[in-house]
This record gives sequence, structure tokens and C-alpha cells, in this order.
Amino acid sequence: MAARNPGMKLDLEWISKVRVNTQAVLKRAQQIQGQKTPKKQWQAAWLLKAVTCIDLTTLAGDDTPSNVHRLCLKAIQPVRYDLLRKMDMHDKGITTAAVCVYPSRVADAVKSLKAANSSLPVASVATGFPAGQTPLETRLQEVRMAVADGATEIDIVINRTLALTGQWEAMYDEIRQFREACGDAHMKTILAIGELGTFTNVYKASMVAMMAGSDFIKTSTGKEAVNATYPVAIVMVRAIRDYLLCTGHKVGFKPAGGIRTAQESLVWLTLIKEELGNDWLCPHLFRLGASSLLADIERQIYHHVTGQYAAYHELPMA
Repeated sequence: MAARNPGMKLDLEWISKVRVNTQAVLKRAQQIQGQKTPKKQWQAAWLLKAVTCIDLTTLAGDDTPSNVHRLCLKAIQPVRYDLLRKMDMHDKGITTAAVCVYPSRVADAVKSLKAANSSLPVASVATGFPAGQTPLETRLQEVRMAVADGATEIDIVINRTLALTGQWEAMYDEIRQFREACGDAHMKTILAIGELGTFTNVYKASMVAMMAGSDFIKTSTGKEAVNATYPVAIVMVRAIRDYLLCTGHKVGFKPAGGIRTAQESLVWLTLIKEELGNDWLCPHLFRLGASSLLADIERQIYHHVTGQYAAYHELPMA
């Protein structure tokens, strides 16, 4: 992970003056989607880059120690060894960026990774994920317990009520407390953009989250009706850019929810390269929150190496 973001004093004057030009945002998002993506070996290289930025995730009611164990093994060896060998990438240490689970599954993930002799980080969602509608003390305790169980990254959710009613000071204070509860663990702040209403609110929530010390800002829980969209991403990364200009601190970006195809992952990488630059094209500052994306990327890499598409049973499940 990159250096921590220490945050700054809440600047309510800055927040109150924010206005987002919706048409300009939509136009820019269309431009990015219309760009040509790389082909052949260049596409394969970009797809491997995408793999190294994935937070491989399972957030289901039926998660068990055994499917968390399987997820961890997939994270350590995300692409079949023989495929990597043919690309001369078998010895480059390609893994996903982290595994992401519920707090009560953190210990299982830590145990599986330790048994496999892997130093891959474990990320845990917390703070009443996905709705954030539990008492503050409960949410704080959830963070502390996940950290105690070995999570080195915590994906917190903001209290959308505070954002929707313009209570930015209260939201700042809550996130500051979550940051304190994280200790040395890096904190990613989920804005749940599908429930914030306007681009202006998304920008304000992004900025308040960064001022409060978030190391990453993340689009969604993946449980809302609207998840990671390119226009919202433009608004969030522009906020990251403005925060960098103001403080000198780089904050990471994580789109999550609904990212399922290799093609989409290429658009996301293009967006980051265009809007934030090459510094952000690494797992320290860019993550893709996904559960089914890896399977499609592996299929595309299989096609690149063999010239044909794999039957689903030929590739181990993520």
C-alpha cells in the first residue's frame, strides 16, 4: 500500500462551494469509453496488470471457511501456471492485490494465506456493511475486531443519511473515528454512490472522506441498485486530483460492483491512466473490487495463449 493519507482539517467553505457540471462529466465518460483498447500481446499485458489490482471478493450469506480457503488459493495463483509460463510471466509473482471478506471470515482468510506461505493482504468490509445503519459503537467495534483478527485493510461504509442531509461535519467525525479504530490497517471508504443522489454530493462525500484520512475512496458496496459507473468515477478521481493539489497526498481509487468482463477492466485502466496518470496504475493506488471478473480475464488470457476459448470446466473457479 502507498503512504498513509494523514487527512486534514475539514474545510466546510470548500465543500459548500462545490458544483459539478453534469454534462461535462457525461461527455468525458463517453470519450473514455469510446477509446480503443489495446489488442493482442498488449491487451494480455494490460489484463495481467488488471489481475494484480483485483481485490478478490466474496461477500455472500453462505460464505464458509472452505470457499474462503478456495478464494485465497485463487488469489495466490489467479491465472493458470501453464498459461503464465507460455507468456514468460510465471516467475513475476502475479497475484491479486488482496482478498476481501466479511469480518467474521477474516480469521479463515488469514489462516489459509498463512498456511500457503503467502503475505497477501486480507481486506475486511466493516461498519455495518452494506447499509451502515447500525449504532456507531457497534460499527467501531466491528473495525477493531477485524483488525484484531488480522485484516490489514478495512473497507468502511459511510453513513449515507449524513451525506444526504448535508451533515458533513458529523460524517467527517465518524470517518475520523473509523480511521483511528483501523490503527495501522489501511482504510478504504465506500461512498455507496448509487444512494447519494447527485454528482455534487458524490464529489463532496469524496472530499470529506479524504479530509478525514481515507487511504482509498471506493464507489460502492456492490449491493446497491447502481454500482461503479464511469461518470461517477470521473467525479471521484477529479476529487482525488484536487485533494492531491491541495495537500500533496495521493489517495487511491477503487471501483466495485458490477465489474464482470475483461473488456470493462481495460476501460477502467484507461480511465485511471488518462485521469490520474501512470502513478495510479498499481495496487497501491488502484483496486478493482470484483468476484466474477477474474474468471473472464483468465478466459481472455487463455484465448491469447491458445487461440481458442476455454470451456468453463477447463479453468479453475475463482
